Amino acid sequence: MSSFPDRLRSAQHSAVHLEMRDSYTPRDPTFAAWKRGEAVGSPDLDVHRPWVDLVRAAVARGVVVRRARIVSEPVSEYIRFEYDTTPMNLAAGEEVRWLPRRRASDIALPGNDFWLLDGQLVRFGHFTGDGDPVGEEWTEDPAVAALCAAAFEAVWERAVPHEDYKV
Repeated sequence: MSSFPDRLRSAQHSAVHLEMRDSYTPRDPTFAAWKRGEAVGSPDLDVHRPWVDLVRAAVARGVVVRRARIVSEPVSEYIRFEYDTTPMNLAAGEEVRWLPRRRASDIALPGNDFWLLDGQLVRFGHFTGDGDPVGEEWTEDPAVAALCAAAFEAVWERAVPHEDYKV
C-alpha cells in the first residue's frame, strides 16, 4: 500500500484534512521546543521541509489543500502550538480554518480525523487518548467519502480563516 505522501503526490484536484482533537503527539520534539519558547513555525526549518515541499508540489499541480480544525475553547496548549505553527502550513500553500467546537454541535462528523483526497480516497488517523498516533485506515467506500466530504464542507463553511481566528 502506498504511503500518505505518495497518495498526496497522486492527488489531482483536492486534499482536505479535518482535525477534531485537542491534543496530538504530546512527545513531539517540535512541540517540546515550542514549550521551551523556541520559534518553530517557520517553513524554512528542516523539521517542516518534507511537509512544505510536499504541499507546495501539490499546490503547484493545481491541488487545493485545505485544513479545518475543530477546537475546544479556551484552546489547549497543543492547539496554541498548532496555531503558532500554522504560518508554516499557509506558506506551504494550505488554506486553514478554525471552528470552535460549540459551533459544530449540529454537524454530523465521522468518528476520527481524516484526509479526503480528490473526494474519493479517505485516510482516517487513529490516536490514543493522549494523542499519540496508533495507525491509519484507508477506504474508497463512496458512502464514507461522501460523509467525510459533507462533514468537511459543513465545517469549512462555518469555520474562521486563520488570519481572523484568535486563540
